[in-house]
Amino acid sequence: MRRRLRSAAFPLHRHSVLQLAIDGALIAAAYYLAYRLRFDAGVVPHKYDRLLDATIAWVVVIGLALFVLFRMEQRQWRYTGSRDYVTIMQAVAATTVGVVAFIGLTHPVTVPAAAGDVPVTAPAGVLVLFLLLTLAFVGGIRFLARLVYERPLKGFRARRDARRLLIVGAGDGGRLVLREVVRNPQLGLNPVGFVDDDPTKRGMRVDGVRVLGPTDQLVRVLDEAEPDEIIIAIPSAPGTLRARVVRAARDRGIPIRTLPTVFELLQAGQGTVVRQVRDVQVEDVLGREPVRMELDRLGAYLSGEVVLVTGAGGSIGSELCRQIARVAPRRLVLVDHGEENLFRIQRELEDDRHVHPSTLVAVLADCKEGERMREVFAETRPTFVFHAAAYKHVGLMELNPVEAVRNNALATRSVARIAGERGVRAFVLVSTDKAVEPATVMGASKALAEFAVEAAQARWPRTRYATVRFGNVLGSSGSVVPIFRRQIARGGPVTVTDERMTRYFMTIPEAVQLIIRSGSLAQGGEIFVLEMGEPVSIMQLARDMIELSGLTPDRDIAIEVVGRRPGEKLHEDLFNQFERPQPTPAERITLAEREPMDPGAVEAMFDEIALLVLEGDAAGLAAKVSELSAARPVGGQPATVPAELSQGGTAAPGVRSLP
Repeated sequence: MRRRLRSAAFPLHRHSVLQLAIDGALIAAAYYLAYRLRFDAGVVPHKYDRLLDATIAWVVVIGLALFVLFRMEQRQWRYTGSRDYVTIMQAVAATTVGVVAFIGLTHPVTVPAAAGDVPVTAPAGVLVLFLLLTLAFVGGIRFLARLVYERPLKGFRARRDARRLLIVGAGDGGRLVLREVVRNPQLGLNPVGFVDDDPTKRGMRVDGVRVLGPTDQLVRVLDEAEPDEIIIAIPSAPGTLRARVVRAARDRGIPIRTLPTVFELLQAGQGTVVRQVRDVQVEDVLGREPVRMELDRLGAYLSGEVVLVTGAGGSIGSELCRQIARVAPRRLVLVDHGEENLFRIQRELEDDRHVHPSTLVAVLADCKEGERMREVFAETRPTFVFHAAAYKHVGLMELNPVEAVRNNALATRSVARIAGERGVRAFVLVSTDKAVEPATVMGASKALAEFAVEAAQARWPRTRYATVRFGNVLGSSGSVVPIFRRQIARGGPVTVTDERMTRYFMTIPEAVQLIIRSGSLAQGGEIFVLEMGEPVSIMQLARDMIELSGLTPDRDIAIEVVGRRPGEKLHEDLFNQFERPQPTPAERITLAEREPMDPGAVEAMFDEIALLVLEGDAAGLAAKVSELSAARPVGGQPATVPAELSQGGTAAPGVRSLP
C-alpha cells in the first residue's frame, strides 16, 4: 500500500501523458469499429448509432481511468514484457466490465415502447469485439514499439570491421548480450551464433541467431564459426563449464570474456550488460557449482538486531559486514585492531553501500584484551556475534607460535566467555579446515578455538554457540591465489610446493552467505562444515592462472616445485576421524556430529597453554599445542597422541616441532 501511494504521489511525466493520449485514441477506435463490424455492411441501426455517440467519450474516460489504476502509463512500451501483457489483459477486461456497468446504470439512450421508454444496451457482439479489438490495438502498439527498439537481427548491419562474436548460453543472459549488441552497433560486434547445452534449443534460432551446438562440441563450433571473441553469458555457470570454454578458446588464441556472477550483478546493479562483461578470472574456472541463497530471507533473523563482527576489516569480516548490512540490522558493530582496515570498511559501508552512519559503530579494539572487549560488549550490547578475527598465514604463524595461539585460541575463549556472560543470543566462530587433524601452529590454534567454543556452550547454555569450518577462500590475503598473481606479474617463477597437492576453494561472498545461514541453524554447540566441492590441484591452478593472464606455462612463466614445508599437508580434510557428517536443512552445509567434550578438560588444557603464552615459551608452546590439539579430551582424559604428530622438524627452535 505504501509503495502504491508513493507512486501515485508522483505527477504524470509528459511521456506518460503521450502514452495515455494514444491509448485513449485506440480505445475510441476499438469502440467505434466494434459497432461497425458487428452489423452487416457497417450499417448500424439508429438506436445503436445513438448509443455509440452518447457513450464513446465516457468509454474513453473509463478506459483511461482503469489504465491509470493498473499503472499502465508507468510502463515504457519499448520494455514491454510478458508481465506487462498480462496487465494489459486485466486492464482491458476491467474496461469492458466498466463500460457494461456504466451503460446499465446510467441508461444514456432509451427508445419508446408500449410500456414506456426502454433503455438501449450494447449488444453482446459489440462488447466482445470491443474487448478483442482493444487488446489487439493496445497490445499491438506496444509490441511494435518494442520491435522497433529491439532492432531485429534481420535489419541489423554490423560494421565492416566488427568482431565476430560467439555467445555461450542462449538463455536470458545470452539474449541480453545479443540485444545490447544489436542496439549498439558502435560496440563493433557481430553475433555469429550461440552455444547452449539445452537439447530443445539445438539448431533453433534465438532472437534470430542460430544455436550452433552444445559446449561439448565447442571445438567443432569454433572451427566452423571462426569467432574473433567469445562471451560466456551464463551468470550462474559452474566453474567446470567455464573451464571447458576457456581451454578451448585459449588453444585457438580467441579472447574470452564473461558476464559477472549473479552475486556480482546484484552488487553492481548498474551499467549495460555488455559494459559489465569482464575478463575471465581464476575464480570462474574452479569447478564449483554456485550457491544460490536468498540472503534477505535467510538472513532475516539479523534484521533489527545488534550484530557485532570481530575482524571486521579482514577479508571474511568485511564481507560479513557488507552482507549483514543488506538485511538492515539495528546496529552493526565493527571491531578490528587494525586502524586502516577498520577505517576502510566503515567508509565503504557509508559511502558505497549507503548504510546510515547511525547504524554503524566502528570500534578499534584487540580481541586479546579481555577488559577492553568487556567494555565493548557492555557499551554496544550485541545480540549476535560473528567472530572472524584470526591470524591465518601459516608460514608466519609457524615463526610466531605464541602470538598465533594468543590471538586464535586464547582470544577466542575470552570473547566466547564475554558473549556468554553478556547473554548474547548466538555466537558464531569462523574456523578453517586446517583445524582438522592439525599439522601446523595455525591449524592447531584454530582447533583449540573450536574446543573453546564447545566448552563455552556447556557453561553458558542460554547462548547458542556454533562453529563454521571451511577451506580456502579466493581473494583472501592468506590464499595461494594472490601469491600466484604477484609471481605472474613479476614474470615468475610460480612456486608450487608439491605436484600432488590439492586444496578446497570457495569465493568469499559464497562462504559468508553460508556463514550467515549457519547462524540461523545454530541450536547450541554445533560445528557446521561448508561443502567445498571437489578439491583443486594446485599445479593445475597455477597453470590456469598463467593461461588466464594470456601467457603459456613453462614457456613464458616457469613453474617450480619447491617442496613441502614442515607440517604442510598434501590434502586437507573437512572432518576429523571422530566426527560423523550429518545433513542439515540448508544447501551446502553439513553438521560435524561428535561426542561432547568435558569442559573441565578443556579448561585444564587452556590453563597450561595460557601459562606457556604468558612465559613466552615458544618451544614448549609448540610442543604442547601439537599434543593437545591432536588429542581429543573426552571425559576429562586426553586421547593418545598419534605417533606422526609427536615427530617433527627443528628448523626453528620450538616452532618446527610440529610435523
